[in-house]
Amino acid sequence: MNPLLSRLQPYPFERLRELTRGVTANPQYRTISLGIGEPKHPTPAFIREALSAALDGLASYPATAGEPALREACAGWMQRRYGITLDAATQVLPVNGSREALFALAQTVIDPTREGATVVCPNPFYQIYEGAALLAGAQTAFANSDPARNFAADWSAIDEATWSRTQLVYVCSPGNPTGAVMPLAEWERLFELSDRHGFVIASDECYSEIYFRDEAPLGGLEAAARLGRSDFRRLIALTSLSKRSNVPGLRSGFVAGDASLLKAFLLYRTYHGSAMSPAVQRASVAAWNDEAHVVANRELYRRKFAQVTPMLAEAMEVALPDASFYLWAKVPDRLWGASDTSFARELLAQYNVAVLPGSYLAREAHGINPGAGRIRMALVAGVDECVEAAERIVSFIRSN
Repeated sequence: MNPLLSRLQPYPFERLRELTRGVTANPQYRTISLGIGEPKHPTPAFIREALSAALDGLASYPATAGEPALREACAGWMQRRYGITLDAATQVLPVNGSREALFALAQTVIDPTREGATVVCPNPFYQIYEGAALLAGAQTAFANSDPARNFAADWSAIDEATWSRTQLVYVCSPGNPTGAVMPLAEWERLFELSDRHGFVIASDECYSEIYFRDEAPLGGLEAAARLGRSDFRRLIALTSLSKRSNVPGLRSGFVAGDASLLKAFLLYRTYHGSAMSPAVQRASVAAWNDEAHVVANRELYRRKFAQVTPMLAEAMEVALPDASFYLWAKVPDRLWGASDTSFARELLAQYNVAVLPGSYLAREAHGINPGAGRIRMALVAGVDECVEAAERIVSFIRSN
């Protein structure tokens, strides 16, 4: 067996299942899960119809690089969304969802023969970053979120010696679980570090279309273009239709950026066997070319957050995030010593609402686990169900 498998830590939802094993939820309430970030809004009919109409494509092997029509649709969306021009043939590559691409990219760019090969991640973070690093033969270093800076990752916590060993940096903006969006000055700092030390930046942007301010979140390639880095050197952005278009089961996204990196990534993927189904490609073209359903989806999230956030704020420390569909809330100090795990377990037992302990999404670094004492709530269900969950959480806090 691959000995690197032993370095993987249990996935957060495995830990949650273990935490709640044996818990008998209060039968007075139906189960409401705010634990898993899986979109629950209906898939738009036109995407389902495009998928169904393309089923004859199942008779053919797909090309790993994808059909030109799909790459052009992705490049066109980047132009409309971020105002940047990409070569669809060399700077765009379809992937089977951003999750598999985030993992595979590390296998492509990491050189494990270099002493101290390191991957830097925000903390808390999407667990695929760590797993990808470990299975590529690298070690991980963490930039803790800073509550004083809207929970943005504090890149200054990484010392120069660590930066000198770094080969890959994962950025998540808007962030999971905090919802923080990286400003241009922070991108400029990372680009300067990348120029000095030669590491690749992977910008995970799968939550980019769910936001609550008037201005859409800044993207990594957009930031590079603003700073005169139009060749996107050592920069790859990754995005997906899952959250944007409510099609998590479609497993469709794309990566874009540095053409030389994408050439190597395509070579890796050709051997890895990760070509996208022709039917999925046709449905994806339809999705990327339509914006009306994205606006409607965003408005539904805005309605939910506008109702749920002030309700919860009456009982716990929580605020509207910059973007994403998560609330990153602090457990009241008086409840089990602000234990996020006790809070999650007892909430399920007493009020049949599932949330994810924040400590499960982070690692201890620089002397602390920055997720400890917090919970992540995914407001992915319908408005009424999310409001009901918030009412139960408030009742739970006030009764304990």
